[in-house]
Amino acid sequence: MIELKMMYNDILEAKKRNQKLLAVLIDPDKIDNNHIPEFFRKVHQSIITHVFVGGSTDEEKKMEMVVKTIKQYTKLPVLIFPGSHEQITEAADGILFLSLLSGRNPEYLIEQQILSVSKLMDTSLEIIPTGYILIDGDVETAVQRVSQTKPISQQEKTVILHTALAGQFSGKQLIYLEAGSGAKKMVKPEIIKKVAMKLQIPLIVGGGIKSKTQLNEAFQAGADLVVIGTAFEENEDFFNEIVLRNES
Repeated sequence: MIELKMMYNDILEAKKRNQKLLAVLIDPDKIDNNHIPEFFRKVHQSIITHVFVGGSTDEEKKMEMVVKTIKQYTKLPVLIFPGSHEQITEAADGILFLSLLSGRNPEYLIEQQILSVSKLMDTSLEIIPTGYILIDGDVETAVQRVSQTKPISQQEKTVILHTALAGQFSGKQLIYLEAGSGAKKMVKPEIIKKVAMKLQIPLIVGGGIKSKTQLNEAFQAGADLVVIGTAFEENEDFFNEIVLRNES
């Protein structure tokens, strides 16, 4: 069994040191298992610190196979980013135990979580309670369609802040502001800053970030961990923009 809260403690320590973290999000439905070795060769030359695996659906039931293959090629922490309880696999290191706080559909607020308990009661996975907040990225996302919930408008800055703080007050250990896969617009830096200034737990931001400039904007606004998925799916040359610096 892995040490309890090891990964979460690492995230907390990074926040204290103002060390910014970056996760690559891998959708099992969108990656060829044979491509994983080459993909992770590029990952290890970059500043990526975490691997998230999951998606709104897992139509081909590839989750466990993909996670097991990934674990063969990296020592980076691998966390499940589940679209449903069916995506849980012991092959990973941990799981973001998501509650969709921005919607009012009980299926993704608590019911999927209850369905996951039988798999997680005696698990070796590190479980990290995470408040998931869907923000309007100017496109209907898979999360929106599957969860049958509406994202919060980026004009509703106070609503976003209060939703994030409600998650913190409810005991969540991470807050995740998500514009959604394929979003046309990232979460605005002023929103990230507004939330980060009040939040006392680590803040994750993802969706619509497709350049190093946008990545830096998210970090400078206060994101502790940024998640990028579509940008790597569409253009693996993006890895070249975030290569590790050679220290002399």
